[in-house]
Amino acid sequence: MAGPGTTADPGGILVAGAGLSGAVIARCLAEAGLRVQVVEARDHVAGNCHTERDPETGVMVHRYGPHIFHTEKAPVWDFVNRFARFMPYRHRVRTTVGGEVYALPVNLGTINQFFRRAMRPDEARAFVAGLTETGDGPPRNFEEQALAMIGADLYRAFFKSYTEKQWGTPPALLPAAILKRLPLRFSYDDSYFSHRFQGIPEQGYTAMVTAMLDHPGITLQLGRALRREDTAGAEQVFWSGPLDGWFGHRLGRLGYRTLDFEHFTATGDWQGCPVMNYGDPEVPWTRITEHKHFAPWEEHAATFCSRETSRACGPDDIPYYPIRLVREKALLADYLALAGAERGVTFVGRLGSYRYLDMDQCIEEAMEVARRYLEARRQGRPLPAFVHSPV
Repeated sequence: MAGPGTTADPGGILVAGAGLSGAVIARCLAEAGLRVQVVEARDHVAGNCHTERDPETGVMVHRYGPHIFHTEKAPVWDFVNRFARFMPYRHRVRTTVGGEVYALPVNLGTINQFFRRAMRPDEARAFVAGLTETGDGPPRNFEEQALAMIGADLYRAFFKSYTEKQWGTPPALLPAAILKRLPLRFSYDDSYFSHRFQGIPEQGYTAMVTAMLDHPGITLQLGRALRREDTAGAEQVFWSGPLDGWFGHRLGRLGYRTLDFEHFTATGDWQGCPVMNYGDPEVPWTRITEHKHFAPWEEHAATFCSRETSRACGPDDIPYYPIRLVREKALLADYLALAGAERGVTFVGRLGSYRYLDMDQCIEEAMEVARRYLEARRQGRPLPAFVHSPV
């Protein structure tokens, strides 16, 4: 491990960040015979999917919120299984609204319970179609997408207040794409994800990322925030930190939402499911996570839970979700223009490309970035600032 004053290894590869993007790039390049130096600002690897055992309860805690691995891509699934034993896990989410508990995503059971009906799939499909509201042209924002997808009643119950708490802005100002990620099912399937490969590492994500970084060609330094001026001498820099951070935020800060967690322990089973959302506006938190349900192969007499609330991200907070509204998109365009003039640095991952990415997307893109870099290196040409467009 490098010392605190170390700068870039001359002629080597420098990776800023030991989250999924940085770890995958480092491993792929190290296996190709390159020397890779990874610098991480936190005192642990794995970024926001960091997991650790709670000493009081023995429960494996998803320290920065729940992370469920799911993908349709066999190469991605094969890659992560090289570094961890994945246990079968199907994620299920419940929501408390108006004093009742419903299943999410909205499915046939949710619809029948909410409307006090006993409809078959074809009846429910026709019933919901009669509730929808469509305007001229495709939906332009989250609210219009919800009204066109499920109608006003289901939207107000399950999405409106929850979304306002999560994003701190009216849903009519949010992109329609946020809701498009959630399915609407006319069956009783209550699995949150429908991907072919799903699971959670038996020993947690931090153990998996630690195994990725365990290679003689990789050196790792924790607890050091890398700066642009520290990168002189590197053959190539892969920056998975905030895009605006590379430039010292000189044009202003890109907007993010951050999360606050209130942790508590109890005996037994607190809520009977891994995640309980709260859609009522008078409840300040968005959800409660009960971490032991992420490892049903383990048994614990006690439990560890986290109440989660969302707010605007300040300079000293951990950024979670890029906002990407009008102001942020304009500022992003300015930073993309700056980035296009850079040489020897490629921006990767959620923060580096200012996009919301699932874990499997981070890994797939990181594998592609490494492949493209090796190809460019053989051909003697530079790698662009962005292999995957942030726009």
